[in-house]
Amino acid sequence: MQGALQAGGWGLLAGSALVMGALVGFLVPVPAPIVASVMAFGSGVLLSAVSFDLIAEAHEKGGLTPTAIGAVIGAVLYAGANAVLAWRGARHRKRSGGQQPSEEQQPGSGSAIALGALLDGVPESIVIGTSLLGGGAVSLVTVVAVFISNVPEGLSSASGMRRAGRGRGYVFGLWTGIAVISALAAVSGYTVLGGASAGVLAGITALAGGAILTMIADTMIPEAYEDTHLLTGLIMVVGFLAAFALSHA
Repeated sequence: MQGALQAGGWGLLAGSALVMGALVGFLVPVPAPIVASVMAFGSGVLLSAVSFDLIAEAHEKGGLTPTAIGAVIGAVLYAGANAVLAWRGARHRKRSGGQQPSEEQQPGSGSAIALGALLDGVPESIVIGTSLLGGGAVSLVTVVAVFISNVPEGLSSASGMRRAGRGRGYVFGLWTGIAVISALAAVSGYTVLGGASAGVLAGITALAGGAILTMIADTMIPEAYEDTHLLTGLIMVVGFLAAFALSHA
């Protein structure tokens, strides 16, 4: 019970960054280059977490085959779901400019954006929960990486939602709900997978890593590149090294 509560608390902490970012993005006119720079930094942090905390851990637990299979399945599932949601109007859910369609322009796009946000957040939270299995400590690098990346995600998306004419209740209701679901996903990762074998855990961890890596490429980097251009790679490397240093502290 204590482990499940810890998993939920860490998942809620990471998910709360979405609400913080949304609060800033909806209420404060943050310049697009700043949003893009933070998004680039968050992308670098997540890339480091996927490389050294998820994929490396999966390989250590189960070897190359479960890791590779899990990562590919995660990438395929995310890309497929993301393609469907993009068709329904959620393609630019992380964009802060005027790319997001309003409900009048594309009916149902609001629901698609909500599902897209859920798609982005659940794999990260499940990994947070699984990191506590066996009585171990939570993966601090993963929590920090998810938290840092969630701030610009909430900020950018909320700014775009405001431009698309969506109200305050929709925006904050969405991100608060996703934060709560993130906590539940972390609890599920801890409880449902508690008796799983090392190979299964390796596959699940790699699946989440593959999904997150695909999410970075499909949704975060395009927003970062939109306004930072030649600085995108440099800022990403800084974020990558910051997370790498934390994992080896």
